[in-house]
Amino acid sequence: MRATEDTEYTEEAVREPIAVGSPRQDRIVLAGGSGFLGQVLAGHFTAQGTEVVVLTRGAARVEGAVRFVQWDGSKIGPWIAELEHAAALINLAGRSVDCRYHARNRRLIMDSRVDSTRILNEAVRRCQAPPPVWLNSSTATIYRHTHGGPWDENGEIAATPEAKDHFSVEVAKAWEKAFFADEIPGVRKVALRSAMVLGHGRNSVFPVLRRLVRFGLGGAMAGGEQFVSWIHHADFSRAIDWLIEQPTLSGCVNLAAPNPLPNHGMMRVLRRVCRAPFSLGLPAPRWLLEVGTFFLRTETELVVKSRRVVPDRLLRSGFRFRFEEFEKACLDLNADARAS
Repeated sequence: MRATEDTEYTEEAVREPIAVGSPRQDRIVLAGGSGFLGQVLAGHFTAQGTEVVVLTRGAARVEGAVRFVQWDGSKIGPWIAELEHAAALINLAGRSVDCRYHARNRRLIMDSRVDSTRILNEAVRRCQAPPPVWLNSSTATIYRHTHGGPWDENGEIAATPEAKDHFSVEVAKAWEKAFFADEIPGVRKVALRSAMVLGHGRNSVFPVLRRLVRFGLGGAMAGGEQFVSWIHHADFSRAIDWLIEQPTLSGCVNLAAPNPLPNHGMMRVLRRVCRAPFSLGLPAPRWLLEVGTFFLRTETELVVKSRRVVPDRLLRSGFRFRFEEFEKACLDLNADARAS
């Protein structure tokens, strides 16, 4: 049965079992997995021989080893069958925050996260053989803007006028509230409080930063004292894999490398690794960022908020990062960029 905008689904219809693949729990379902992080995870899991299904607003199709299935993130449909006997559900759905926060975009950002999480709660609850683990996106932006000590998973959750992050914190809180609203027997839930993921795909920040420094614009931003939390895309994928395999890890988990650094230090490393034409780079004071982000149709909060987040629960569970230091991550990513 094909999904259309006018299709209605009764509870009886969605409860009827539909044969999809084998009953073996070797299928990973990526809800909203068409973007950068979905591509990273799809590549990671298919390389291991795992079946990957992406729930997408786009057309149903097959690309390589990945099967794309239509959903709209707001109502139950035939896609619910993909959850039966799946090894894990990973929800990445949400409108990009790289935009201006006017009323329409605020509504889209909030609704795309909360509504998709609510409908997945309903879908998983209806499954006869639900995924034993559900990992749901959240964000490290949930923690209070700080220039002090780092935040682990017990860090303070609050907005700060200096960072202009009230809306972002409210979105993160509503997102996690929707996720943990229902306790589903046999389903372990993990909220992924992710930092900036460094990679090469669309919507990754690394190519943007690399271009800036190569054009000589890689100086400190807004004074450069704000901390930047980050994670290499390979460690992001490995951490997701690790969380799926750890039966006792649930609740909120920080996905960030253990060594956040100030913006001025990050830009200094980028200038050195990416061979910037100027050793110091041209700085960008806050007023200039305000002008630049207005014309780029984005928000200064993405740059000026100080995010100093550490992965305490991951480390205590035994996970080991391949890229603990920003310079090592940059060297690896820059080598890939030069080779491509």
